[in-house]
Amino acid sequence: MLDIADDLHHWLSEGREFAVATVVSVSGSAPRGPGAALAVDRDGTVIGSVSGGCVEGAVYELCQQALEDGKSVRERFGYSDEDAFAVGLTCGGVIDILVTPVRADSRERPVLRAALAAATAGEAVALARVVRGPADLLGRALLVRPDGSRTGGLGGPEERDRTAAAEAGALLDTGRTGTVTLAEDGSHCPGGLTLLVECGVEPPRMIVFGAVDFAAALVRAGKFLGHHVTVCDARSVFATRARFPEADEVVVDWPHRYLRSTRTDGRTVLCVLTHEARFDVPLLTEALRRPTAFVGAMGSRRTHEDRLRRLREAGLNQDELARLRSPIGLDLGARTPEETALSIVAEIIAARRGGTGLPLTGGAEPIHRAA
Repeated sequence: MLDIADDLHHWLSEGREFAVATVVSVSGSAPRGPGAALAVDRDGTVIGSVSGGCVEGAVYELCQQALEDGKSVRERFGYSDEDAFAVGLTCGGVIDILVTPVRADSRERPVLRAALAAATAGEAVALARVVRGPADLLGRALLVRPDGSRTGGLGGPEERDRTAAAEAGALLDTGRTGTVTLAEDGSHCPGGLTLLVECGVEPPRMIVFGAVDFAAALVRAGKFLGHHVTVCDARSVFATRARFPEADEVVVDWPHRYLRSTRTDGRTVLCVLTHEARFDVPLLTEALRRPTAFVGAMGSRRTHEDRLRRLREAGLNQDELARLRSPIGLDLGARTPEETALSIVAEIIAARRGGTGLPLTGGAEPIHRAA
């Protein structure tokens, strides 16, 4: 729904009634992913798309029906081998679509108005909606903001809303749209409700400095966690798309110069894998004075001590140096590039979530905690 936030917010401002169809799950090949939306107003005006044309006609009719009876419905569309011209996805995939009416008397209208207004203004929000569960709960909505505040509710116990808000907040941190399954009592166990969480925020950045063999594994791990990953190295022979096909960007430039020219914020992760003073010192001098979530550097303990000395000589104070995580990664006994990448992203997660990095076995602290 948030992918057509501007138009829907305009419709709400005009007082229009409409129904919105949202892709909530995809299997196989499909033109559009979860969160893609199509909306139809009372006059029959259509905006958005859920399938690139394959099932739009049938979805249009479902939206009109939802506007008439005021009921949310979930429908599945897939390819029919028996009749290629039947309603279905000719690309061979299967999509599930939730159709929700947003009428003048809709209970969710104020929540959706707040979510669409925030998304239109460029604010970071997560919109969680019930896409599988009891019929009377389909379409119920909960808006979650980065500070943990929330608007609306899913119906039922308060614990359910608290758990849903925490899960939505976790997806908001990574800028990812996805589904969450909760038990009826709101616990993390599956079996009760399935929520689609749409996030109106760009994925956080991970910038990997140093086109070394460890970087390729770290790129894959960063992408798995939902980051927009950039690899930067001054050596054009190493910083190539062929070596890092999964990276969103491959930049050939001096690391400190690139960092000065690019955007970072409080969710950005910087991983310095060069462990060479001519690159590291100017880069870390810049990095430790910028807004970031994590700055880590690879190297031995001897390299780390030498690096700290050089950074002090470059003018960094103790508070700035305290932000540096070096040697980067948790102590997992890692040896291979893949194991090392896992240890690095484990430390990134622990830093973000306030984890200790210790085994859960024998511990007394809650497994799930507030960030």
